[in-house]
Amino acid sequence: MFPIDRYPSLRVAYIDEVEEPNKDKTKKVNQKVYYSVLVKAAQVIYRIKLPGPAILGEGKPENQNHAIIFTRGEGLQTIDMNQDNYMEEALKMRNLLQEFLKKHDGVRYPTILGLREHIFTGSVSSLAWFMSNQETSFVTIGQRLLANPLKVRFHYGHPDVFDRLFHLTRGGISKASKVINLSEDIFAGFNSTLREGNVTHHEYIQVGKGRDVGLNQISMFEAKIANGNGEQTLSRDIYRLGHRFDYFRMLSCYFTTVGFYFSTLITVLTVYVFLYGRLYLVLSGLEEGLKNQRAIRDNKPLQVALASQSFVQIGFLMALPMLMEIGLERGFRTALSEFILMQLQLAPVFFTFSLGTKTHYYGRTLLHGGAKYRSTGRGFVVFHAKFADNYRLYSRSHFVKGIEMMILLVVYEIFGHLFNPSGFEWQKIVDDWTDWNKWISNRGGIGVPPEKSWESWWEEEQEHLRHSGKRGIVAEILLSLRFFIYQYGLVYHLSMTKKAKTKSVYGISWCVIFLILFVMKTVSVGRRRFSANFQLVFRLIKGLIFISFMSILVTLIALAHLTVQDIVLCILAFMPTGWGMLLIAQACKPVVQRAGFWGSVRTLARGFEIVIGLLLFTPVAFLAWFPFVSEFQTRMLFNQAFSRGLQISRILGGQRKDRSSRNKE
Repeated sequence: MFPIDRYPSLRVAYIDEVEEPNKDKTKKVNQKVYYSVLVKAAQVIYRIKLPGPAILGEGKPENQNHAIIFTRGEGLQTIDMNQDNYMEEALKMRNLLQEFLKKHDGVRYPTILGLREHIFTGSVSSLAWFMSNQETSFVTIGQRLLANPLKVRFHYGHPDVFDRLFHLTRGGISKASKVINLSEDIFAGFNSTLREGNVTHHEYIQVGKGRDVGLNQISMFEAKIANGNGEQTLSRDIYRLGHRFDYFRMLSCYFTTVGFYFSTLITVLTVYVFLYGRLYLVLSGLEEGLKNQRAIRDNKPLQVALASQSFVQIGFLMALPMLMEIGLERGFRTALSEFILMQLQLAPVFFTFSLGTKTHYYGRTLLHGGAKYRSTGRGFVVFHAKFADNYRLYSRSHFVKGIEMMILLVVYEIFGHLFNPSGFEWQKIVDDWTDWNKWISNRGGIGVPPEKSWESWWEEEQEHLRHSGKRGIVAEILLSLRFFIYQYGLVYHLSMTKKAKTKSVYGISWCVIFLILFVMKTVSVGRRRFSANFQLVFRLIKGLIFISFMSILVTLIALAHLTVQDIVLCILAFMPTGWGMLLIAQACKPVVQRAGFWGSVRTLARGFEIVIGLLLFTPVAFLAWFPFVSEFQTRMLFNQAFSRGLQISRILGGQRKDRSSRNKE
């Protein structure tokens, strides 16, 4: 924070909330009154009383709408808090404002002047470098192409300059309706274009921009943009633009806005359809019975097509605009060397990870709505993130889907032919495990934030279902039915069933599932009733359950010839079924609550979360046990200055520990 009197020309607009005596003398309670206030150093310039609360929709556009009344002149530039300016660039502003007097297409004067941005946070880490190159290509060569010749450039954020009079008489520069206008900036471009405005782009002036530098920041930003595009897909603005554009401009608008996200969603869904289709062929025995199986497996054109698709999807194509922009500005030799370095630093893995983030949040918004603003902070974030924080952020978008893909591939292999700084430091892994256990065990409740309790986080993860209609709930249930395919196919491949194809085998498998759920419910009730006052009774119950389980297992091995492969197949069959039942129960939450089973659903969900956490934590802990992995990660992810800083901090940290231990002695 800086003292406002240091900059006497600076003006700050804010909404002041005060309590005043109620004019109705029969009411003794004071009433809240709201004012739009403009202040400078130590003086209030304007103070305008508002009829009520000003922030009714999204916070950022509402703030812009309340502050625009204090602006003057015919041009209005919007600047973000994470932006910078340069003295030599400020001298070009007079030239830029003259662009309002020039008809760029020979018909209309500009209503929004687009500027390029200089991303200055690329040197912090490899992830910041990837993000910087991606953003640089978009705010330069990308927006230049959108403006001319495609004529579909809109407003993508700051620092564009608006024709103030044009937009004040046409609804302002920000639409602020809750949820639908989450990405308020692009709706200003939609509004300007629909009202016969003209959006241009100019490369001779630029403004500095600080982008996100941490993986969690980047992911939250991508999630917010994906949510915003989901709401744009459902909005009237895109519908009206599509109807009023000519054919070529309509296609350009589609593929440069919501079309990119929709195509990404279709690509990911195609992967699911392909894998589940192959799974059906394997489990049903059709793959072995196909006469042309060898011809299909040795089909060279099909292999080339799949290899090309993989080549594109791992991120090489997404790096092409960066390659072109760096080549145009700094030479193609530099562009080629940086491109090779990005591949060595696993840039395709980062872009593929980002692809998963976009797909998850875009698809969820299309199904259920409920998009919300996600604060990234955009601070100087280079520190170790706790495992619990990463789990909360990536559980549904990446971890669950990754485990589903892993189970698919494992089953197919059996029956067919076929980023976080200091993440690998042993002491931090130990701390993460302690923090994870504390978080997963804490009970939720009113006022308990998601960062402190798994129950609060779990309830928050289902908020999108509250905004969903009947069609969204039905779609969620239908999508969850895919998890029942594993059980239906795998139980007939158990050696103990002797390849029987009768329906009784499938019925018995459901009896086993309900028996497992009954045992889990018994343990949960016993823990709640006996763990505090009758610990011995509770331990006896758990001991009896364990002995019974081992007895049944030994009996099945001895009499039914149960094998290790059968045990693995049972796990692969029953785990997805339980997860599918859990998703359906969450979608039908009001019905489950009225039936009194919501506590059991929460217990089952906690058990699944613990299993997923263990699957994720085990390989990280194993790698952290080797010291060279941490060293390699530090040198690969950070530039030399940060690498030296991390090494020094570890040395100083070790010295502090030695001193503290000596003082204790």
